Amino acid sequence: MYPEVPGTVKEILVTEGQQVRKGMPLLLIDDSIQKATTEQLESQAQAARALLEELKAEPRKETLQVVQAQVDSAQASLKTAQDTLSKQQAAYEMDPKSISKDALDTAINAEAVAQANLQVARKQLELTKAGAWLYDIQNQERQYRALEKSYLASSALLSKYTLRAPTDGIVLTIGTSVGNYVSPQGAYESYSQGMSPVLVLGTPQTNLHVRCYIDEILVPRLPPPSKIKAQMTIRGTNVKIPLNFVRVQPFVSPKIELSDQRQERVDVRVLPIIFSFEKPKDVNLYPGELVDVYVGD
Repeated sequence: MYPEVPGTVKEILVTEGQQVRKGMPLLLIDDSIQKATTEQLESQAQAARALLEELKAEPRKETLQVVQAQVDSAQASLKTAQDTLSKQQAAYEMDPKSISKDALDTAINAEAVAQANLQVARKQLELTKAGAWLYDIQNQERQYRALEKSYLASSALLSKYTLRAPTDGIVLTIGTSVGNYVSPQGAYESYSQGMSPVLVLGTPQTNLHVRCYIDEILVPRLPPPSKIKAQMTIRGTNVKIPLNFVRVQPFVSPKIELSDQRQERVDVRVLPIIFSFEKPKDVNLYPGELVDVYVGD
């Protein structure tokens, strides 16, 4: 198993040889930075959503009351200006010398300004009643969706900092320790000075498989798959275990699987065949061991 994100190992939750279930957390990588980023994006998405709901809820009742009060004030101002103009016009008609022409003109202008202010207040009332502009709502909705998707993407990435079991199995090896740096390339292995898997999981140890390599010179002598019979001998013992044919990997390749040195020059080419067997209860046998296999018909 290789992590999908790099980071420092924070905690290892399993031990070698432990049975695990699918989805069980195995290893934690320090996620403090990604967690803070996710929380920030979540807050921004929530703020954008609140603003969107505010735009959709317009007009606000209190805002309408203020705008209506402005209309009432403008009407009162217009009434005052009209009354003042009427009185001055009446006095001017009775005695042109009682009111100056300048004062009369000022009253006329004041009435016109009050009339214009009332029209502005009424337009503002209509605009407030209409609520938020459709384009403002659409723009805010797009911003909210973008932030929401950013949050979901960040949250999905945050979950990658927890390495979980992809299936039921057993922990075969743990290739790192708390405080070590790991990456999608694996963990640094000091012995080989290369990168190795962070964790290796295997299937339950009751049923195992063995990969047998047949020299390409012997491939023509293989019997048909339905007639293949094989048995396995464990090195250092006289134990012989019958094998069940599973499949042939139909690709002849250089025999470098054991050393895993891809730059090694290899002259022997082999055909892999997979067999299965039930592990004997009284035999110590582990994945990775080298065994001898006899194949016949």
